[in-house]
Amino acid sequence: MKLIPTSPNLEDYLACTPLVDYDHPQVAALAKQLGEGETDPFVLGRKCYHFVRDEIGHSWDVKGHAVPATASETLLAGEGICFAKSMLLAALLRYHGIPTGFCYQRLRLGAVPGKYCIHALNGVYLTPPGDWIRQDARGRRPNREAEFSNVKEILPCHPDPAKEEVDYPFLLPDPHPAVVDCLRRNTDAIWMYLNDLPEELSFPPPR
Repeated sequence: MKLIPTSPNLEDYLACTPLVDYDHPQVAALAKQLGEGETDPFVLGRKCYHFVRDEIGHSWDVKGHAVPATASETLLAGEGICFAKSMLLAALLRYHGIPTGFCYQRLRLGAVPGKYCIHALNGVYLTPPGDWIRQDARGRRPNREAEFSNVKEILPCHPDPAKEEVDYPFLLPDPHPAVVDCLRRNTDAIWMYLNDLPEELSFPPPR
C-alpha cells in the first residue's frame, strides 16, 4: 500500500514523545543493545522488529491483563496489544534514526458478525527503497506470515472490503487519539479487547 503521511516533515517521525519515549533509560539501553556493532539500518531495524514481535507478548495470546500505554510501559510489562507494541517498535527504531509512524486497519474481531476492531501497524521509512513500508509486529499466529521487509509488505492481516474491513492509507507521526484514549481509560487488557476497542477511525487531512 502507498501510505499518505499526514505530516510532510520526516523529523516528526523521529520525535521522542511521552508515548514514544525512547529517552526512557530501559528503552534506550535495549535499543543500544540491539544495535551494538550493527551499521546496516535494515538489519538493525529487523532486529528491533523481531524483539517486539517475538519477545513482547500480545495480551490476547498470553492472556495478560496489563494495559501499557507508552513504549516504556510496554517494555516493562513485557506484553501489550498491537497499539502498545507499535509504540515500542517506533521507539526502538526512532532511537536509531529510522523514521517510523503509525497506521491502522479495520478488521473483523474474530468471527462475530458486525464486530470490528482497529489494528495498529507501523510505517517505516527504509532506504532502499526510499519509501514507507508497513511492518506488523503484533506477533506470530498460525498460517499468518509477518516479517520485517524492505522489498514488499509481509503482513498477517489483509482487510476484505466485502466484510467492511479497511486498510487506512494514512501514516501518523503519533498514535491515533482514539487508540491512546482506549489505552488510558482501561485497566484490564482482556476486557478491553472484547468490549472497548475502537471500531473505526477518522483522520485529519494531510498537512
